[in-house]
Amino acid sequence: MTSELMTIRQMCDAFDVTPRTLRFYEAKELIFPLRKGQTRLYSKRDRGRLKLILRGKRFGFSLEEMRQLLNLYDRGDAQEEQLTRTYAVARERLAQMERQRDELVEAIEELRGQLEWGADMIASFRRSAAE
Repeated sequence: MTSELMTIRQMCDAFDVTPRTLRFYEAKELIFPLRKGQTRLYSKRDRGRLKLILRGKRFGFSLEEMRQLLNLYDRGDAQEEQLTRTYAVARERLAQMERQRDELVEAIEELRGQLEWGADMIASFRRSAAE
């Protein structure tokens, strides 16, 4: 086995994913391992694509968004279009995540207020019962 190619087990260990995950990404045509009989062999390109897929997943990109961005790699423009599109999509995703964070902070504060009210009501009931 050359250092250029990795087995499915080596990929799983290197990227902390399951074989099922790798087969899923292969079925979705996001990575393209070489086949030697039943053995899948992953190239440096597959490793790079998987790294980007996992990063995109962490940031909430859909698989279709990832596919479209990854497919721009081979356009022959030194990846300028890929980087430009990725940058635009990432900025939009960041804005969406910030909106979600703000909504979550607001909901947390509202829930805290409701819990305080509930605690006050319970204390009030217990004082009334003790009198």
